[in-house]
Amino acid sequence: MARILIVDDDEMICKAAATLAGRMGHEVKYALTLEGGLEEAGSSAFDVVFLDVLMPDGNGLDVLSRFRETPSEPEIIIMTASGDPDGAEHAIRSGAWDYIEKSASIKDMMLPLVRALQYRKEKLSKAPAVLLKRERIIGSSPKMRASLNLLAQAAASNANVLIVGETGTGKELFARAIHFNRPRGLEDPYAAEGDHKRSFKEGDFVVLDCTALPETLVESVLFGHEKGAFTGADRARDGLIKQADGGTLFLDEVGELPLHVQKAFLRVLHEHRFRPLGGKSEIESEFRIIAATHRNLEEMAEKGEFRKDLLYRLRSLTIDLPPLRERTEDIRELCRFHVARLCEQYQMPTKGFSPDFFDALEAYDWPGNIRELINTLDGTLAIAGQEATLFAKHLPVHIRIRKARSSLKQGVPERNAASALIREDRELPKLREFRKTLEKQYLQDLILRSKGDMRNACRISGLSRSRLYDLLSKNGLSFS
Repeated sequence: MARILIVDDDEMICKAAATLAGRMGHEVKYALTLEGGLEEAGSSAFDVVFLDVLMPDGNGLDVLSRFRETPSEPEIIIMTASGDPDGAEHAIRSGAWDYIEKSASIKDMMLPLVRALQYRKEKLSKAPAVLLKRERIIGSSPKMRASLNLLAQAAASNANVLIVGETGTGKELFARAIHFNRPRGLEDPYAAEGDHKRSFKEGDFVVLDCTALPETLVESVLFGHEKGAFTGADRARDGLIKQADGGTLFLDEVGELPLHVQKAFLRVLHEHRFRPLGGKSEIESEFRIIAATHRNLEEMAEKGEFRKDLLYRLRSLTIDLPPLRERTEDIRELCRFHVARLCEQYQMPTKGFSPDFFDALEAYDWPGNIRELINTLDGTLAIAGQEATLFAKHLPVHIRIRKARSSLKQGVPERNAASALIREDRELPKLREFRKTLEKQYLQDLILRSKGDMRNACRISGLSRSRLYDLLSKNGLSFS
């Protein structure tokens, strides 16, 4: 028997679905608002949540991740009266099991439930996960746990992995963890029939910084060369691909890899054979590729800036690392770990933390992510010196300013368009006019803050893509 939660403002649909699921042997509860649904999901364990999109108190897509992050981590089936491709994309990217249109027949809505429950049963019945070596990968927030689950899956496979995330989110740390957590001496269990079979071996973790490849020596750096292959080649050298034999080749910032090198890479990825510069025969290298980027490779591929066939080869498994501002609950753990590490490095006593220190860090949005946090803590220790406790006073001014601003009551900023409207009229404007002014100003700021990137804008605003398009259109704005 499974426990099902239905979140829909149509009580008739809730009762009909509850009756049918009950006949299937499941225990069902329903809520008519998002707030009521979140309260139910937070206080009881559920296996599956049916979540409607248009609700009286908001958009179901906007709180999908909050349902996913409840203690039982249920599977989410989004249901809507009118399907929207952008909404479907947002739902799947946010971890939904499925996105379905409401049918005239409630029975048709039960098929995704059966499949979701089968998947959940198999997932929960797996043997306990092997303890991961996760040196310096700190955090236990829901989004971090999801990334670590993917890390474990990647480590158990020899499939190519693409790690995406903003600068400073720890992409190389994840790549190293995948390499050092792989089993040794086992054939790749996920290799497709007919594919080149590779086995897990002892080997090095070799880093290729794609932003620093010398234009004239790219092939030599990758494939190596024989003595006399070009002027200055006074002896033979192995390239990075050969150095990664039996191990992992990590392509850091793969989006910067020149197009002509991408073409040369394709055959190597498929055959694991290549010819060094000046060589007379091909040699083999059994390596596993892990690539990382902060760029949108799909958009680059559409513009012809990145080869689609290479993208398909790289992203057998994708890990999307969350920015620090989306997992602020990990900040305290990160601080304790890195402050202790830095204190040991500088041979100073371990520091204590005042509550206002953490409050200030959690109010900041960390555009540089964990890398920026570590650098901030390093500078903070220098300011604090031999003082035993870290206070907000020790933090950089721009972080303290952000905390001070956020602590003020959220009213209308003194110098925005809405307050200007009030001053000019010397009377309060109509509420509808006031709201419209604020909404348009917010959207204009959002376009600037997201640098015209729709995905970033959705993340910052918490709005679905379709909802954001509607608001932009209503206010005569666009990202173009």
